[in-house]
Formats: sequence, C-alpha cells, structure tokens
Amino acid sequence: MTEVSSLTGRLLVATPALADPNFDRAVVLLLDHDEQGSLGVVLNRPTPVGVGDVLLPWAELAGDPGVVFQGGPVGLDSALGIAVIPGEEGPLGWRRVHGAIGLVDLETPPELLAAALGSLRIFAGYSGWGPGQLEAELGEGAWYVVDSEPGDVSFPDPERLWRAVLRRQRSELAMVATYADDPSLN
Repeated sequence: MTEVSSLTGRLLVATPALADPNFDRAVVLLLDHDEQGSLGVVLNRPTPVGVGDVLLPWAELAGDPGVVFQGGPVGLDSALGIAVIPGEEGPLGWRRVHGAIGLVDLETPPELLAAALGSLRIFAGYSGWGPGQLEAELGEGAWYVVDSEPGDVSFPDPERLWRAVLRRQRSELAMVATYADDPSLN
C-alpha cells in the first residue's frame, strides 16, 4: 500500500466537472485524512434551520448566518461544531484540527468556550471517503486541493465561498472562479 500524505486542514474545492450534485461548487474542509479514509464538512451549504432550533445553548455563539450547515450527505442526524480559536492553547471542549481551526465537543457547556471563540459554525452531517476513495477522485480531477484560511469556516456569504477560495489562488485556478454557473448559457 502506498503512503497517504495527509490533507487534514486543507480545502477540497469541487471542480466544475464534478458531477455529484451533493458536491456541486462545494468547498470541503478536511478534518481528517489518512490511510483509513477522509472526513470533512462542506463549508458552503447553509440550511434554513436555525442553530437555536436544534442546539439552543449554542445559538448565541454561532456566527452569521446563525443556521445549521449541511456538512455532507453522511450522518445528517448528527452535528459537528467547527470553531476558530486563536492562540496556542485551546479551551476544554475544543480539539485542534489545523492551525486555529478545531472541533467543538457539543456536549461541553458553551460558556466554557464562549470567551475563547473567534467563530463557530454548526454542521449537520459530514462528507466521508473510504480508504483510497478520495485519492481516486483527486486522480480523476474531481477536486482542487488548496490551503484553508481560518476565515473560510465563518465566511459571511457562504454561497460565494467557492468563487472566493478560487479567486485568491496564485495560479490558473483563480481563472476557474469565473466559470459560468451554467456553461450551456455561454
């Protein structure tokens, strides 16, 4: 078996050629990636469900828009909290994933994290790939892999995140941001 180079903390940006409707123009933050598989959350799929409707104690701490995001097609009945916490040390109830980005234990009383939080988003479900599955999709050209920034987690206009992430790239990927939503209209 070949060694898998970890992509944990990086973004998967769906290419225009990706045909899966679950990931059309998706930006996925990889929370875990190793030889066992990969797990991430789609950062740009807000739902109409308010955080207060499902996790009332966390509603005040969730960033705008204060809604639950669909993290992916798997496990939609489960919730994940992703928070940005600046500094070296994170509070009890938060586990660093990459840089200032980490997972929140939603069983932790919110007041233990409130003072440290830079931003918080709640996700229903996640995106998952079995061993070698993501590598195969990367080989097929389904995803661009780019560096994440802490602001990606709480981007104020999620529907524009796909274009914004591509536009900031210092390569030909920046041009992909201009790709038409419906190429048949060109």
